[in-house]
Amino acid sequence: QVQLVESGGGLVQAGGSLRLSCTATGRVFTFEPMAWFRQPSGKEREFVATITCSGTTNYADSVKGRFTISRDNAKNTVYLQMSNLKPEDTAEYSCAAGRTRGSQYAPNGYVYWGQGTQVAVSS
Repeated sequence: QVQLVESGGGLVQAGGSLRLSCTATGRVFTFEPMAWFRQPSGKEREFVATITCSGTTNYADSVKGRFTISRDNAKNTVYLQMSNLKPEDTAEYSCAAGRTRGSQYAPNGYVYWGQGTQVAVSS
């Protein structure tokens, strides 16, 4: 059974930083891309960042220059370092893995999802 478990969310003031982690069990994703999405309350899930097995990264324009995605293949873990956080970054953040034929920038592009971790940024 594949499980993705996120951690590291919390409440932070605007301008602060948080580091999210997502560890996969039940399947090794070393040779597959992994991604982070977020879902603000009352809105649809949206793409945040993705990283390939070789370390190539892509970011949503809204987080470019502030967020950094990385991975530790030995630990089957993907990270999201978030800096200069803004109130509009408040959302539930989920990691995703296991690509489908869908777009890598859309939720239907992934099979496996974590349960999510809440990030709240106060102004």
